[in-house]
Amino acid sequence: MATPSWQVKGSYFEACNCNAMCPCVVLGAPTEDNCTVVIAWHVDSGQFGDVDLEGCNAVMLGYAPGHMMQTKWKVALYLDETASAEQQQALGAIFSGQAGGPLGALAPLVGEVMGVTPAPIEFSAEGNRRSLRVSHLIAMDIAAIEGQGGKPVTVENVPFTPVPGFPAVVAKSSSLSIHDHGFDLELSDRNGFYSPFAYQA
Repeated sequence: MATPSWQVKGSYFEACNCNAMCPCVVLGAPTEDNCTVVIAWHVDSGQFGDVDLEGCNAVMLGYAPGHMMQTKWKVALYLDETASAEQQQALGAIFSGQAGGPLGALAPLVGEVMGVTPAPIEFSAEGNRRSLRVSHLIAMDIAAIEGQGGKPVTVENVPFTPVPGFPAVVAKSSSLSIHDHGFDLELSDRNGFYSPFAYQA
């Protein structure tokens, strides 16, 4: 069956174990010889064919055992538990890259899918802060780094990003907690980014 046309817009943010700012976005090696990243998307509006995706969330856990462009990743996807079966199927297709669009470019980098799991996902965006909870498995809290004139630090036109077309606000984590798929991490004061996103295919 052909993939229907689709589009989604909303808010993205991420945190990883790299020191701010993560060099992976400019095709550098991670600061700790590996990169463990959590990426979250909240859909403000979107359709996958006839399926409405407004208000849905998706989260990806990724692990690269070296340079992200030179090693195969392990990934796990968490889909909004409150979404219908049709919505979860659509979210899985979009945010795994299987449905094409900007995330389709990431698919060749994946060597192992650790799991695709419905889960309760809580997403919050207030001012320059972003927070996420995925059941008891993942917690992530970041805040923008303040630049000159009190404005957030931003980067744009980087060669490697899940949100092409938007400047990313550079942030730091107050917490990054991962306890799933053999990971047992409790980190803080590390890299974060957030921005709007808009994908379609």
